[in-house]
Amino acid sequence: MTYKVTFRKRFNEQAEESDRPEGFVQVLDGVVLNAAKSEVIDPPALHSQDTLDEDDNFESLGTETWEYEVAGGREKEFLDALENSRMVLQYEEIDEMI
Repeated sequence: MTYKVTFRKRFNEQAEESDRPEGFVQVLDGVVLNAAKSEVIDPPALHSQDTLDEDDNFESLGTETWEYEVAGGREKEFLDALENSRMVLQYEEIDEMI
């Protein structure tokens, strides 16, 4: 089973990534078979100078989307870990038959 997961992503004043949201998903070995980052959306406050202005710190959140291949029969463990991470904005099951 494959899931598309969108995380909240924080950036610092220099518009550099300040966390790794995928690291907050804690699962036992063998639950996730493969994981790959598919998209990063910069925060709305990012300006052409590639920094955040002092008054833009409250707009320092973007998103990061990953695709996870989860072992059959272990989906509940994975979904529970997503809920417990408190970093997940949304997730959806991806139809593998395209």
